[in-house]
Order: sequence, then structure tokens, then C-alpha cells
Amino acid sequence: MIAAQAKLVYHLNKYYQEKCQSRKAAISKTIREVCKVVSDVLKEVEVQEPRFISSLNEMDNRFEGLEVISPTEFEVVLYLNQMGVFNFVDDGSLPGCAVLKLSDGRKRSMSLWVEFITASGYLSARKIRSRFQTLVAQAVDKCSYRDVVKMVSDTSEVKLRIRDRYIVQITPAFKCTGIWPRSAAHWPLPHIPWPGPNRVAEVKAEGFNLLSKECYSLNGKQSSAESDAWVLQFGEAENRLLLGGCRKKCLSVLKTLRDRHLELPGTPLNNYHMKTLVSYECEKHPRESDWDENNLGDRLNGILLQLISCLQCRRCPHYFLPNLDLFQGKPHSALENAAKQTWRLAREILTNPKSLEKL
Repeated sequence: MIAAQAKLVYHLNKYYQEKCQSRKAAISKTIREVCKVVSDVLKEVEVQEPRFISSLNEMDNRFEGLEVISPTEFEVVLYLNQMGVFNFVDDGSLPGCAVLKLSDGRKRSMSLWVEFITASGYLSARKIRSRFQTLVAQAVDKCSYRDVVKMVSDTSEVKLRIRDRYIVQITPAFKCTGIWPRSAAHWPLPHIPWPGPNRVAEVKAEGFNLLSKECYSLNGKQSSAESDAWVLQFGEAENRLLLGGCRKKCLSVLKTLRDRHLELPGTPLNNYHMKTLVSYECEKHPRESDWDENNLGDRLNGILLQLISCLQCRRCPHYFLPNLDLFQGKPHSALENAAKQTWRLAREILTNPKSLEKL
């Protein structure tokens, strides 16, 4: 048993060194290329409208606010200033979303975003995004990369197609620190010793973002209240949870397997599903020793089996907001197909670790 476990870990480490590292290097190169173009577009936007200031800065070899969805798809979060005169309200009526309401009607004229405030005093995510989309469309025509960048039409999101190869979504957002959403108040679960009080304090201090984008849970027609709502996002908090042990290595292997074998019709799975399942696995295996390098194979198998279970049940709850289903709106046939493919992959890795050389 121990010999089999060691053999699997050996082949996973080899896979990590060869396949995962080359994937990371290729994506880093793409990110540099993409960020040059996006920065140029955002510079043009800023000239037209100084309230939209580019926050795409490089720090320690990574770009703040950039999320890799897949090797050809990225999201750039554009942080807006001055949320000050609004109260953050998440009463659970819109899973995964919250609204920003004027704290006092008399402060309307004091807001930097006055023309995007609705009659009932809400700062409208949709109105801000609509204005931003117009500005980006104009900037694309003027910027120095105009030959290689186009706006993606037929969506209310702000998306660029770069060199006909990459898609980048630019999402206006507010950063919220020092508060924690009521809809995530159940976390951490009282009976689970992970991640421990110090890490919990760090994660909550990291806060969350409010994004102006279409809500997961709102398929079909949106009411005006829903389209004014902001989507909760916990990217930095989630990253902090995955520090230590082989957690990040495990996620890297899962992302690489997804890119190579689970990029399927209907896009049932993305990197975020993998990240979510690693967090759940941390709860199931709360001791730091559970995440030693020699347990990498066990953790990976556990996550792949959990993924198959989620795909078969057609439900993958968000880690911090369990009422939000990350498979919402995905075609059932795509989820079934992904379950079959994941099962083949898991079986192959478990019964013949050497097969990782070809995966």
C-alpha cells in the first residue's frame, strides 16, 4: 500500500515538474502579452473618464486583479474608488450577490458615481458597466493595439478578443476590507479545526470584492433590482486559505489535468471549480500533516472522486456561499459527460500512475 502511494506521488511530482511548470510558464508569457494590450486600452479609458483608473499593476511577478479562467481566457478586475457613502447590504435574497445603498439620501450629490445611483438609492452595477463598456469600445478604436484587439459583442460584459486567440473580461469592482458578508457568516464551521483562528482572522481581513457582472444565479430575465446588484468574489481570501503543504501543488495538477482533458463542450468545468474543491478537501483533512508531500496522491484522488460526485449530483456549492451553485445553468449533458471523463481520468491515475506521463 505504502509502495503504491509512493509510486503515485513520484509520478505526480514528475507530472508537476514537466507538465504543470510548462503550463505555468506558457500562461505567464500569455499574461504579459495580454496585459500590455489591456493596460493600453485602460490608459485610453482613463484619458476619457478619470473615474475609471487602471489598477492593473504588476507586483512580485504577478498582476493584481488578474484571474486565469483557462489558458486562453482571463478576467481583469478594475478597482473603483470611493465606495464610502454606500452601505453594503447582503440579505440573502440574491444568492452570491449584494447591493450598495446610499447610507443617507442627502449624500447622493457627494458620491463620485452620482449618475449611476437609482431613484431608490442603489448604486447600479449594470449602469456602471454599461458606461464602462462604451468607454472601452471607444478606447479599443484609439489604442496602439487596435489592429489586434476587438470588443466581443452580444454580451453585457466588457470582453476583449486579443489576436483572435485570447478572451479577457474587464470587470469594474469595489474592494471591501474590514467587513465580512452576512451570507458567509457561517464560516468557519464550528466543528472543523481547519483553518485555525489565526488564518481565519487573516482571511477575513483580506475581505472580498464586489464585481459588476452577470450573476450566476440569475438565469433568464433579470429584474431591475437584480441587475443593479453586485457579485461577491473572494479570490484573495481563497488564495490565502491554500497556503502551506501541497495544497497549491495539488491545485496546479488539477488545473493542468482540466486544461488537457476536461475542456469539454458546454464548458462544464473551469479552474474555479477545482479551487473550490481543494478548499472542501482541506476541511475534510484539517491536519497540516494531511497535506505533506507524501499525501499528494491521496488528496488528489479524494478531490477527483468529490468532483465526480458533484457532477453526478449536478451541484457544486461555492465554498464561502454554499447557497450558490457553481454548476447553475450548465447543460446536464455537459455535466454527465464531464463526470464520465473525470471517472476515466481518476481510474487511470489510480490504477496506473505511470499513465501520467501521457496525460
